[in-house]
Amino acid sequence: MSVSSDLIALHCIVRREVSRILRLWLQTLVPPAVSAALYFAIFGKLIGDRIGSVDGGSSYLQFITPGLVMMCIITSSYGNASSSFFFVRFNRAVEEMLVSPMRNWIILLGYVAGAVVRSLMVGAIVVAIALVLSPSLSLAHPLVAVLSALLAATIFSLLGFINALYAKTLDDIGHVSHYVLTPLAYLGGVFYPISLLDAPWQAVAQVNPLAHMIGAFRYGVLGTGAPGFGLSIAVMLGLTLGLSALALVLLGRGVGTRS
Repeated sequence: MSVSSDLIALHCIVRREVSRILRLWLQTLVPPAVSAALYFAIFGKLIGDRIGSVDGGSSYLQFITPGLVMMCIITSSYGNASSSFFFVRFNRAVEEMLVSPMRNWIILLGYVAGAVVRSLMVGAIVVAIALVLSPSLSLAHPLVAVLSALLAATIFSLLGFINALYAKTLDDIGHVSHYVLTPLAYLGGVFYPISLLDAPWQAVAQVNPLAHMIGAFRYGVLGTGAPGFGLSIAVMLGLTLGLSALALVLLGRGVGTRS
């Protein structure tokens, strides 16, 4: 395929994914926003007003905002990539792509890009809700915030795509979300500073990739919370490259697509 053909194929996949997201907005965009609004109302306002300032003088509402935004980005990107490609496999539509001259990296990039678009849309909605409740919230390091959000969305889009290759039923997709992603997000410092943990558990938290993602994004938004944000960015870049290579190897071997 020529470069123009590759771009046309990529555009078709991404356009189909974005159209599906917008067509099903009550399922793809509204639920994360409602959940985040409840978190902000209960933890940020009712409980946060009694807690006071945390982690460098930020209000508790401002402190949890980056964590909640990142949690919504992570769950949305994983959910979109995993469910979308699973149904393509389930409906045997993947066979049309396999018999076409479309390259494997185009297929992967198309579904990852679609999932990233959805997750960033959800993240923007959650940020808008946070700004309504806390108008003084501002970006301390915009480039760090944008880069960490993009990397986190890409990582979990890749994870969702890989899981969709192996999944036999929808339960296989839901198990990872319920038993892996959600616990790691809560243990990654969404509602509390990692520095509050005792010494052994702080070391354990550094192994949690979500702690790096949340910490880097919080540093980008508030300017605090991740003194080693360079390490966090390096971890996310390494995961992005490693998962991309793994997904391409699995596609090349026909895992989940030719059986």
